[in-house]
Amino acid sequence: MLALLLVALSLGLSNFAASVGIGVSGIDARARLRVGVVFGIFETGMPILGLLLGRSLAHALGHAAHWIGAALLIATGIYAVVQALRGNRGQDAKIPATPAGQRTGRLLITGAALSIDNLAVGFALGTFHVSLALAAIVIGVISVSMSLIGLELGNRIGTRLGERGELIGGLVLIGVGAAVASGIV
Repeated sequence: MLALLLVALSLGLSNFAASVGIGVSGIDARARLRVGVVFGIFETGMPILGLLLGRSLAHALGHAAHWIGAALLIATGIYAVVQALRGNRGQDAKIPATPAGQRTGRLLITGAALSIDNLAVGFALGTFHVSLALAAIVIGVISVSMSLIGLELGNRIGTRLGERGELIGGLVLIGVGAAVASGIV
């Protein structure tokens, strides 16, 4: 059980960091719930999918998925930065920018990117002889909790930063992608 908790916390750290970046751009309660649910589904689903796919496929995908996930996070962050810079040029100040957490497509890509390397974790869970249902519940609860905490922290930081929130959120996603690529997260 301790191993499962440690795995779940480790998986949730990248969600926490990305959620801070999303929260900085400012989101409402509905969007917070959507981010938490999407991140929770991906974080819970990928290890289970890895467990179901089996050792060889999960292991092969795990190595490539690490780099794919990092690249997707960096690309999503670059997109957010470009949108923030474009939005600041010539845009009427009365029209609020749509925060990163409210763009469903970008949210789904971010959720997938954060969790794609967790396919290999699924097989490791099988070696611990952990119940699939227990693993899903523990990983899901911790992932959603860490995401919501990150969103709240990011939102508090974002209110202090004002209009630069989406730019900083994009930079945080680039940083998380770089951390994933380097193996820090």
